[in-house]
Amino acid sequence: MLLNAIIKFSLCLLVFFHLFCQEGQAQPTTTPLAGKRPNILLVISDDQSYPHASAYGYDAIQTPAFDRIAQEGVLFTQAFAASPGCSPSRAALLTGLNCWQLEEAGTHASSFPVSYIVFPDLLEKAGYFVGHTGKGWGPGDYAVSGRSRNPAGPAFMGDTLNAPEGISHEDYAANFEDFLSARPEDQPFFFWLGSHEPHRRYKQGIGRAAGMAVDKVKVPPFLPDVAEVRLDLLDYGYEIQWFDAQLSKVIDALEQTGELDNTLIVVTSDNGMPFPRAKANVYEYGIHVPLAIRWGNEVKGNRQVADLVSLIDLFATFLQVADAPFPDYTIESQSLLPILASQQQGKGDGTRTAVYASRERHSSSRWQNLGYPQRCIRTHEYLYIRNFKPERWPAGAPQKMDERGKLEANHTAYHDIDEAADQLIIREREDPAYRQYFHWAVGKRPAEELYDIQKDPGCLVNLADSAAYGEDLLALRTRLGGYLMRTQDPRVTGRGEVFETYPRLEGSIRTYPAPDTVLRHKP
Repeated sequence: MLLNAIIKFSLCLLVFFHLFCQEGQAQPTTTPLAGKRPNILLVISDDQSYPHASAYGYDAIQTPAFDRIAQEGVLFTQAFAASPGCSPSRAALLTGLNCWQLEEAGTHASSFPVSYIVFPDLLEKAGYFVGHTGKGWGPGDYAVSGRSRNPAGPAFMGDTLNAPEGISHEDYAANFEDFLSARPEDQPFFFWLGSHEPHRRYKQGIGRAAGMAVDKVKVPPFLPDVAEVRLDLLDYGYEIQWFDAQLSKVIDALEQTGELDNTLIVVTSDNGMPFPRAKANVYEYGIHVPLAIRWGNEVKGNRQVADLVSLIDLFATFLQVADAPFPDYTIESQSLLPILASQQQGKGDGTRTAVYASRERHSSSRWQNLGYPQRCIRTHEYLYIRNFKPERWPAGAPQKMDERGKLEANHTAYHDIDEAADQLIIREREDPAYRQYFHWAVGKRPAEELYDIQKDPGCLVNLADSAAYGEDLLALRTRLGGYLMRTQDPRVTGRGEVFETYPRLEGSIRTYPAPDTVLRHKP
């Protein structure tokens, strides 16, 4: 409690400085790179962490289509989602705002207020033919907010294909071809292709059965390096390869119609891998995502860019290249066109020194559907995290009630982690070899966390209490707090409990005992 009071007091003292030294930006004023307005294709996977593509040198997974976009365009090595969960991450991408600025849309499986303008609607008003296939914005209920269609655009979902167990039967490429056939002649288009892969569940053993090499898998340091985990990671990799094969078909369709070089193609993911301490966590593996962008002769290819960028930056980028109007309120999105127009490798934009991310509720994982509120700032050197409710279990409560209202056994819940690798860790928690992994996955966390990303990308050594990093901690605490105040985050303006009032409108609703009745244990 004392630490929380000190942090809040520090933020209040320093907010006036940040009101004068704001990190926001004005609306873009530069013109598109090309005279002819390009088509725009956004291809987004579901739950894929950086660096899990072969363009990044990850040999266990082969992604030739993604690699082609990277080779003929720009490969970003420091791209970040606005949230480690799909629904809020996609809402932020669609609006150019941070999740905490989006009310219900900034949490998981709620609604999407119509007061927040999405870029597909703005592109449509500017003369673009718009559509989407697969997973658009979601999970959530956009209709209850008064929207007549998914915020990603009109749906093209008619075609299916035979797919392995655990993989969607939607034929993304065929649906894209249907979209192209429906497009009026000479009208530029925007299309959102949302793959359902590599979201769980996976067919167990599908990666090895496909001939993928388990010895090439790189196990993140927060997971035990054992056969069961390696095979699970291989199955995850198989679904990334499936996603990449669909991307290849879409590229072929663009080539066949002569539209490839006049299409701005963006390939990325909504958040990190569905494993403990990754998805649903603002650690590196939860928010650091792949990103490659190609635009014919308008963007110099074969470049790697190390500037810090956020997926919310796609909002301003798309509107700028389309010469479409911006909303009449301030957005936080910064156009990527200066980076794309540059000839530079590595770090070229000196103004991009930090990105921000957040989470509130993910799944139904706690009493009264309470979330686990986090905010973070990521610089080139550090990741600083503020946990606003450190008394809560970050991976979800350890127990829930069964259908009869009876308290289940301890360690049977933790529903803010997807199944598989976590089940092994929980099952073997008493084994000394697994005890630390269990703590990393489900244990309570302090109010502040600080990680040296260059030395510790797995985010395992918290430096927040280290005197040697005191100045860095204060600087990052101040910078994050000032940004949250400027952008009116309810968690720092005294209205944080509003996030607990937003209803969960999709997915299962579980019942949990009140916090003071849960069995005590020390993960």
